[in-house]
Amino acid sequence: MPRQHRNQITRRPMIRHKIYDRLLNWKNTAKGTKALLIEGARQVGKTTTVTEFARREYRSHILVDFNCASRKILSLYDGGLNNLDIFFQILSLEYGTCLHRRESLIIFDGVQKFPQAREAVKYLVADGRYDFIETGSQISIRENVDPITIPSEERKLKMHPADFEEFLLFMGHDALIEHIRECFQQRQPLEQSLHMRVMHLFSEYILVGGMPGALTAYRNSGRDFLAAEAEKRDILNQCQEEIRQAPRRYSARAAGIFRNIPGYLSAREKKVVLSRIKACAEFDRYSDPLFWLGDSMLCNICYKCDDPSKGFALSKNESAVKCYMGDTGLLATLAAAGNEAARQKMFSRIMDGRLSLDQGMLYENAIAQILSAKGAQLYFFTRYSTEKHRNDIDIAFLLPGGCATDFRVRPVEIRSSRNYSTLSVGRFMEQFRRKAVRPLIIHPKNLEESGGVLRIPPYMLALCDV
Repeated sequence: MPRQHRNQITRRPMIRHKIYDRLLNWKNTAKGTKALLIEGARQVGKTTTVTEFARREYRSHILVDFNCASRKILSLYDGGLNNLDIFFQILSLEYGTCLHRRESLIIFDGVQKFPQAREAVKYLVADGRYDFIETGSQISIRENVDPITIPSEERKLKMHPADFEEFLLFMGHDALIEHIRECFQQRQPLEQSLHMRVMHLFSEYILVGGMPGALTAYRNSGRDFLAAEAEKRDILNQCQEEIRQAPRRYSARAAGIFRNIPGYLSAREKKVVLSRIKACAEFDRYSDPLFWLGDSMLCNICYKCDDPSKGFALSKNESAVKCYMGDTGLLATLAAAGNEAARQKMFSRIMDGRLSLDQGMLYENAIAQILSAKGAQLYFFTRYSTEKHRNDIDIAFLLPGGCATDFRVRPVEIRSSRNYSTLSVGRFMEQFRRKAVRPLIIHPKNLEESGGVLRIPPYMLALCDV
């Protein structure tokens, strides 16, 4: 009898990740000429999604989990590639699965644990018999490449936590999505009671986040936030363990930054302030661990742009950064760690729409998460007024607003309360009037467009092409 392996994932209600369509596009266009490497933070659902894709789209599949693969499987990569007939025969027998030419998928799960399998992709793809997908934690994949040659026959795809659209689909609110998009296209606000209902759902999403384990616990428990919290605490423990496994020269500093993210984001300027970790800390010693957190996809790094009129990358200031959590639900749990009363109070305030400064950090973090999932590199802008002894311009995010041959900058402001001033956006538009276009304000109120400024609720940013 063949040895039992983790070739089947425990079935549970599936989150319909939009990455599924990209997997399907890869299958239909690459046609076996490229393997697919799916990178992402731990627990975002890479293995579950890929296995479901294999079950639906292929006649058969094998999942090789390098966290627990047998010695026999590992030894295949020591000379076994010289005879691929034997290689595939052993895989088939060991996993008890028949392989069919051009109708089977082989998944290398946790490929960061065994880089030789990634290097072997070059020869396996060239053979042309089957399709191959690799999955792994992004930062671990990057760090375990010294002994191997990276195959050119590999296409990369990033997987993020479930976004708000995927949350709505999973929670059974499919019909809302197209209606919201139609309203946005027509620049029409939602009917007010429906707007309030969708904002309530967005508040749920802020607290639960997009990690599949937390989402599943939340839905299966009848929308119990504490059930999701238990899952998120487990995920945070795994994140912190991964940070401890970072290179020793900066793992402690990366852990210090990670622990202090709620403190940074609850401050007025939201920038990383190293004195919270250690007095007189120097940025040069913390740049590598900070950017490691970004590469790991545990965090979304936002850089200051000193002069947006020159282009973002050309005036990027790497010594002034904001560090957002990759998943807002995890930020909510980290912010109230070890204090159940604080967690319950936070749940109540956010669901009632009473956002204090501390809870406003969750709102801005959610916007950063949305923009990152849409593929944006995050930048912000501030201008200090010597006369006022404070910043007189604070722009949360900058987005490109033109085209490759005609660069423009689009300021994005985040307002978590219903009453606010637009003076900062106005000053920005005045200073950069030759390059600035179409200001965007994300606020809790309904859609409104006036004076050249578009104001939309956060769910429209999440669901629409703005």
